[in-house]
Amino acid sequence: MSGDHHMPAPGAPGYRRVLWAALVINGVMFVVEGGAGLAAGSVALQADALDFLGDTATYALTLFVLGLALRWRARAALLKGASMGLFGLWVMGNSVYHLFVPGLPAAEVMTGVGILALAANLVSALLLYRHRHGDANMRSVWLCTRNDALGNVAVILAGAAVFASGSNLPDVAVGAGMATLALTSARQVLRQARRELRPAEA
Repeated sequence: MSGDHHMPAPGAPGYRRVLWAALVINGVMFVVEGGAGLAAGSVALQADALDFLGDTATYALTLFVLGLALRWRARAALLKGASMGLFGLWVMGNSVYHLFVPGLPAAEVMTGVGILALAANLVSALLLYRHRHGDANMRSVWLCTRNDALGNVAVILAGAAVFASGSNLPDVAVGAGMATLALTSARQVLRQARRELRPAEA
């Protein structure tokens, strides 16, 4: 794969330290954003909080398989890809549900927490940037972090749009967009993991 020569060996101490830092950041943000999303009644914040939880599990699983044979790392990537897909389907369903449920999310909470979440994800993204190439397992970690940063920007913009329009449609639209991004990334990870499993199992 292009860029493999820039990739550290699986289980390299530097990569392991980065994963631990990202795991702690995401775990803390799941608690913060999950509580804020419930309090604000925002589907976008709740979706982003669940994404933080999924990423925390992703980093933990990646730490567990570091240094193992390629087939085990590829199987872990299959599990993570499937989880990303299930997350995308859940958020899409929740977004459709909120189209028919009245209620206006707290725009100022959406924007404020969105900015905090973006800062957390930018730190994680900067830590992981040099490790974005490699096998499906490493790629899934990078895609999760990238998706989160993009989702945070969308949440911030949605908060401003909810405030300006007095409608929950921007919140619902961002939730649907995050679901689409998760489904697209899940497809990429699953495809690469299946390619890596064929020669490893042969």
